[in-house]
Amino acid sequence: MQHDNIAIEVKSLRKEFKVSSSGKGFLGKLQALFHRRHKIITAVKDIDFKISRGEFVGYVGENGAGKSTTIKMLTGILVPTSGTAEVNGIVPYKNRKKNAAKIGVVFGQRTQLWWDLPVRESFDLLRVIFRVSRSEFDRQMDKLEQALDLKPLLEMPVRKLSLGQRMRCDLAASLIHNPPVLFLDEPTIGLDVLAKENIRNFLAEINREEGTTIILTTHDMNDIEQLCKRLIILEEGRIMFDGETEFLKQKFVHEKVIEVEFHEDGCVIQGIPGVTVVREQGCKKWLTLDNDNSGIGEVIGTIASQYKIKDISVKEPSVESIIRNIYDNRVRLSTPSGKSFTE
Repeated sequence: MQHDNIAIEVKSLRKEFKVSSSGKGFLGKLQALFHRRHKIITAVKDIDFKISRGEFVGYVGENGAGKSTTIKMLTGILVPTSGTAEVNGIVPYKNRKKNAAKIGVVFGQRTQLWWDLPVRESFDLLRVIFRVSRSEFDRQMDKLEQALDLKPLLEMPVRKLSLGQRMRCDLAASLIHNPPVLFLDEPTIGLDVLAKENIRNFLAEINREEGTTIILTTHDMNDIEQLCKRLIILEEGRIMFDGETEFLKQKFVHEKVIEVEFHEDGCVIQGIPGVTVVREQGCKKWLTLDNDNSGIGEVIGTIASQYKIKDISVKEPSVESIIRNIYDNRVRLSTPSGKSFTE
């Protein structure tokens, strides 16, 4: 039985796939017709995690790390090879209908809308499927129409929607029954900057206002930085980090970038401990600062006292660059709770 505050609990979850294996060349393929060989691919390797109600969690990793496989087990599409998973106290793959009634799912490259029907009719069909009363449906649709600007789209056939318009409609479709848990698999893939920003704002709002638990799988690190307070990083089916996004940034922010615009071109920066010029363009210079040597305030004060400055700004490494550093260097991570993860 789940604790009341736990939305998702995963214990020793594992998923293996049996795939056909044939030899190389024509002879190998011919032999495979009579003596079929198989090999076992392990996509998810005995992972454990808990997600509390109302959390917004980023679930990231390289292609083939096991992200989508995990989501499919949590939505009931796949059955684990071993281990257990519960979502809202329900075992997804044992009771798919009951689980579906309490979750919303958006797969960025697939739609749950009917291709040739107007959007409004797709929504109405989903209302019947999820057994939502007309009054509750109308209340939910009023909120969704306003938040996602759906009114101009309701009479359009789904096939005529742009990718950004369809994603807004798919998000609305996943929330018609007001589920407490929402799974998002690449929800902003292929969208322009404005469409991404609108969807991010909406997701942040329902997480904040409705307390919706959201699990976001994405390759867009801007999604993670702007939305997710917690981050789970997978590598080859194993969890290598599970902790606060801010903790991850603080642990790896040993080097900051200072962007300085001078009043005059040709200024030479030298003699400041821990500071290196990495790029120059006209009156602008980009400097890296090793935090272990000098404080940021001290360095900015030194630059401002020695040079005529028009503008100055400080930038921290992005989550994307931090994760790339982790993968490249196989850095050992340890969270404040003492729990550590490696490759």
